[in-house]
Amino acid sequence: MFVGNRGRASRTSLHFSDYRVNRDLLLDERILAVVGLVAEDVPMKSRILLLTLLALVPARLTAQQQNPDPDSKQEGLAVWARLKVMTQSEFQELMTRGQSGDAAAQYQVGLAYGMGKHVTKNSDEAQRWFQKSAEQGYPPAEGAYGLGMRQTNTAIAERWMLRGAEHGDASTQFWLGVAYEQNWFGTTDIELAIKWYRKAAEAGDPDAQVELGQKYADGEGVKQSYELAANWFRKAAQHVPDLGGAGQGRYRLGQLYMEGLGVPRDYVQAYFWLSLNGPDAAADAKEHLTPSQVQATNELVKAWQEQHQVSPEFQAASRLPN
Repeated sequence: MFVGNRGRASRTSLHFSDYRVNRDLLLDERILAVVGLVAEDVPMKSRILLLTLLALVPARLTAQQQNPDPDSKQEGLAVWARLKVMTQSEFQELMTRGQSGDAAAQYQVGLAYGMGKHVTKNSDEAQRWFQKSAEQGYPPAEGAYGLGMRQTNTAIAERWMLRGAEHGDASTQFWLGVAYEQNWFGTTDIELAIKWYRKAAEAGDPDAQVELGQKYADGEGVKQSYELAANWFRKAAQHVPDLGGAGQGRYRLGQLYMEGLGVPRDYVQAYFWLSLNGPDAAADAKEHLTPSQVQATNELVKAWQEQHQVSPEFQAASRLPN
């Protein structure tokens, strides 16, 4: 039994442990496949090969970065970061725009009340601002207002969450999937849950990508397919920053490579993806590799991380107290 990153239990024949980790581009698998051929008894050849591989990584990442998978959480992260780093006078300007009817500003003011940033934390006031924005058809606010109504009026919660989801807000689509899977609205409907997980996943939500991947791994509500599970875990694994979904994607993809389920058994691939969650996460895969393979893959992990750094604004906001 695996407890997912949202606290929900998922069945899996892979026997995933309760592995919790902190959240865009796929390294060409041919590069990692070549690393798997590095032999411990040819150190000079290994060094030459490693230098060749590292020369290829930035070029491939730059080419692929032109059309990365959309990440629906990035806009939300940017809003969160701006709220944390803005000055009090800048917040007052935001408040003025909200009071003048700017729907996006109203939503951000609601977030500020929810966070207790620049104002005293007040969930009722947050809901009041979310409602103002939602009534103007602002999708993130529609979802946020609906989520806030979950405990008091499930009918209203469902109606507003549906609006936000139908208007394309991927985060709301994900939570609507959770709602239908967990019986928030008085009925459990796995088909509806998967419908909204899929929409959110296709829009780039890493949590939804992990959930959909797990459904394929388990054969729950869909035809069982480890290959499709691996595809969705891989998409989640490529996200930065890791807010849960990316780490889960890396871990589960790594386990599929360890087991050879949906992908060829490949300990170099397993070690690569698991190492993105930290060296301790890849200990089992490391036991199957030669020192030269470990060294080469560590360099590729480092190159991947250098190409996937979070924005300076997010880094600055992360260092500030809540």
